[in-house]
Amino acid sequence: MIVGTVKLPDGKYGLGAVWIADGKVLQITPGVPGPDATGSAHVTDVQGAYVLPGAIDAHVHCYSHDGEGMLAATRAAAAGGVTTIVEMPFDRVGPVKDASKLLRKREIVSREAVTDVALLGTLWPGGGWREAQALAEAGAVGFKVSLFHTDTERFPRVDDAELLNVMAAVTDVDLTLCVHAENNEIVQNLSRIEQESNPYDPLTHVRTRPPVSESLGVLTAMEIAHDRGTRLHLCHMSIPRAVQLAAFWREDGADISLETCPHYLTFTAADMKEQHGRLKINPPLREREHVEGLWQGIGDGLVPVLSSDHAPWPLSLKDDPEILKNASGAPGVQTLAVVTLGQALARDPEPSGLFDRTVSALTAGPAERFGFADRKGRLEPGYDADIMVFRPDAGYTVSDEEQFSNAGWTPYAGMNPGGYMEKTFLRGRLIWDASTGVVAQPSGELVTRS
Repeated sequence: MIVGTVKLPDGKYGLGAVWIADGKVLQITPGVPGPDATGSAHVTDVQGAYVLPGAIDAHVHCYSHDGEGMLAATRAAAAGGVTTIVEMPFDRVGPVKDASKLLRKREIVSREAVTDVALLGTLWPGGGWREAQALAEAGAVGFKVSLFHTDTERFPRVDDAELLNVMAAVTDVDLTLCVHAENNEIVQNLSRIEQESNPYDPLTHVRTRPPVSESLGVLTAMEIAHDRGTRLHLCHMSIPRAVQLAAFWREDGADISLETCPHYLTFTAADMKEQHGRLKINPPLREREHVEGLWQGIGDGLVPVLSSDHAPWPLSLKDDPEILKNASGAPGVQTLAVVTLGQALARDPEPSGLFDRTVSALTAGPAERFGFADRKGRLEPGYDADIMVFRPDAGYTVSDEEQFSNAGWTPYAGMNPGGYMEKTFLRGRLIWDASTGVVAQPSGELVTRS
């Protein structure tokens, strides 16, 4: 049993108890049960902290760099209250573009995952859409492709003609297609111009990817998805315009979801002047008005998923004076929940408002989108007892030293997010305890679509 501030059966947050049996939520009761009620149950008393469903990070790159891997990434996840990750397919050693590669990654999950893991495949340019059925049968919960070309061997572009076939194939297997939506021609052209004229200015990166490059990518992906009847998920949106466009397409009958990330809700482009390559992320950081607009979208229920886009690059790949030569992305799975939950409470101390919307985008939203909402994403009877315990604390400060990712750093170092992750439970088993600083040994399982 876990006693703390919980969302009670009446929908309000208050002091209550989450009862657990055989790895499942048994019931949630208001108040603190007395000794006669608890009997021989083991009681974890965290009064003053929020007892929430375990976070589901829908965007984690365990293998974008050789130095990370499943064990390190899921240790970091556990320490951040994340109980399930959706693992990206663009691995440095070879993308997951056929069933054999996905099956090998399943074996890694069984040996090394501290949290539960769902896997994505990718559909490669030049006919890779023909692998969709085999990847689905091997256990993929979805696929990811990019409209922007980054790397021929790891992260190539799928052009519009290929995207027609990709989306048709994904529709046929009834899975979700995740899309990195940036207009390739705009970004490539501006990158050439800016690299010649302003290679050392960190804001060069921002200028190479204006908001219109993102909104055009979004429009392309949504219109083809609408035509093909595809379940589309737009990754790492940085502009409120994308939220508005997705809402319009949903009203027109398209099956569209999207995610944003903590860095787009926290930093602005100006912060790159201090952190330089550490904050080089695709799409780039925007202006304060974009930050506020994204928070408004969360509050309005128009942003159903919050993810980290965890990219565990070492600092040696983030410190080139020429900004465009740095790797894009930053580690974030460990800070995903604390940064967003803390800021939500700071903006609206009433937990039934923005905080509750934020909880949903960290939990129920991704579970629903990737097809395992029948057992994860909620604290309700019969659901997996995946739980994060978030304790508000104005004195807590994020540090590089406490990060479990092998990247060894975080862009949030020195920030007071407004709270910390006190404990994490996976199917009722304690896998993270801040009082000891210890992450449990691997016990994670593969998560597949229901």
